[in-house]
Amino acid sequence: MILEPGAVAPDFALVNQFGQTMRLAELRAAQPVTLVFFPLAFSGICQGELCELRDNFAMFETAGTQLVAVSVDSKHTLRAWGEAQSYDFALLADFWPHGEVAAAYGAFDEAAGVARRATFVIGSDGLVRASFMTPRGQARSLEQYREALER
Repeated sequence: MILEPGAVAPDFALVNQFGQTMRLAELRAAQPVTLVFFPLAFSGICQGELCELRDNFAMFETAGTQLVAVSVDSKHTLRAWGEAQSYDFALLADFWPHGEVAAAYGAFDEAAGVARRATFVIGSDGLVRASFMTPRGQARSLEQYREALER
């Protein structure tokens, strides 16, 4: 089960696609964070989802939140994918220990060894404001994001 609204969002430090360490505590100190877990780079549904987020990036800016995506891929894979798709948001590598951050959020699929499609809106106070997840093989909709950002 993923973390529910009201839960304390576990802090983490992960490297982004450029090898820079990003800490949740520092990110949320600047502004709320929308944390998007996805299974794998270069996969069809994930690419469709993140391209839709890229194309609707203004929605996150208007809501005053930072968009941050996380998968178990390496920073090298995420950099190649991010450059190929022109993603202007952080892609974080939950590579090692494998899926540790996704697991802390209840978003790690042990059987598949990847993150589930789970999203968390985290306030500057570190509390989960909204969370949602879709079943394996099902993309998240922009409407789900809009509803979560309104909360």
